[in-house]
Amino acid sequence: MPPEADPFGTAIALFEYSSIAAGIEAGDDMVKRAPLQVIHAGTVHDGKYLVLVGGEVADVEEAIAAAALRNVESLIGHLFLPDPHPGLVAALSGTPAPSSGESVGVIETASVSDIIEAADAGLKGAAVTLRQIFIADDLGGRGYLLFSGPVSEVQEAVELGTATVTGHLIGVRVIPNIHTEMDANLEGDGRFATRLDRS
Repeated sequence: MPPEADPFGTAIALFEYSSIAAGIEAGDDMVKRAPLQVIHAGTVHDGKYLVLVGGEVADVEEAIAAAALRNVESLIGHLFLPDPHPGLVAALSGTPAPSSGESVGVIETASVSDIIEAADAGLKGAAVTLRQIFIADDLGGRGYLLFSGPVSEVQEAVELGTATVTGHLIGVRVIPNIHTEMDANLEGDGRFATRLDRS
């Protein structure tokens, strides 16, 4: 697979910190320890700091080992995903999948690490599309995802995804045959303000 189609490599890891200083230090530790393919780090609402890295499995494991050495008291969530599903990689890279016009599954979690892991599990275990994944910013640190596909497959994906959640699960729904008008509101930016006509 060409690099542009696989921006994260063969594994991804995410660390979620309650302290910005701790997150910056952890990100620095990670890139100093291993040759990573990508690192994305920064603040998110409400005062958390995220570090998302990708690369070859062994390199990501080395980076995780470096980050795990300190700042444990500030670590509020983490994950390690070898062989992430291509649909998850596309969504994290900002490439939403188009609506299928079928059923929609929604999972909402209190942490970013939980929603990414739920997305990967659902995609790997059911014939669904990950339409979008929304993480942290303007969500009070939460995450949510939208699966689409036949209702039985969406149900399976939601069950598999929610089974991976170790933190607080805020909301779960399977909506059969979503109406076209509601479906249109799920496209693009999910914030309410973007739906208003301000012209």
